[in-house]
Amino acid sequence: MSENLLNIEKLYAKAGESKILKGLNLKINKGEVHVIMGPNGAGKSTLASVVMGHPAYEIVKGNIFFDGENITEESTDVRAKKGIFLSFQQPEAIDGITVENFLRSAKSAITGDQVKAIKFHKELKQIMKDLDFDESYAQRYVNVGFSGGERKKNEIFQLLVLNPKLAILDETDSGLDVDAVKAVSYGINKFKSNENAILMITHSAKLMESVHPDYVHILVNGKIVKTGDYSLAEYINKNGFAEFEKK
Repeated sequence: MSENLLNIEKLYAKAGESKILKGLNLKINKGEVHVIMGPNGAGKSTLASVVMGHPAYEIVKGNIFFDGENITEESTDVRAKKGIFLSFQQPEAIDGITVENFLRSAKSAITGDQVKAIKFHKELKQIMKDLDFDESYAQRYVNVGFSGGERKKNEIFQLLVLNPKLAILDETDSGLDVDAVKAVSYGINKFKSNENAILMITHSAKLMESVHPDYVHILVNGKIVKTGDYSLAEYINKNGFAEFEKK
């Protein structure tokens, strides 16, 4: 039996006056890959943001346990230091700070130790080579002038550098061409281990053809209404979410 990493119990959350998550339950063990699918407005990205502690969302009721600790009231930075990583659906550009300096600062904040520049630079070069990510991007400002595919590849690059316990990937495959999907899936598979876990949020089964999930969950109206294996994703691709929206 795998060791539990994330345990969400009867979670209710809202943004302003809009109630979005409505009693959601989810358990993720180390070594597992979980996928959340659902129609637009179901609460998929809200779930990712709430687990990460985004201040725009308020937890009304329920608990989030991570690696045995109750993190329901913890701030975003504390959750990141504990090992939660969120890849954004639309990664932001940050002018004035290079990718390398950004990651070095993040790594230092997570570990609590000063990261040595030369050793870190060598590690970055090797990871970029593995991802077929041009080394020059490490010296560019974060996502400034990056294409959509380059921004998503940069997110996976950050994932491999920071090496969290839980990776939440929100629509990482959205808008990517075939080559970019291959690069992203390669990075995700390289990250996977028995000591971490992955929660992917997606509309389609495209990325799942390379990153094989252990569980697929259907999220509708703020709740998980169905759980299965990869065959459930194939069924959704063929038939859509209509029958689940009626439940």
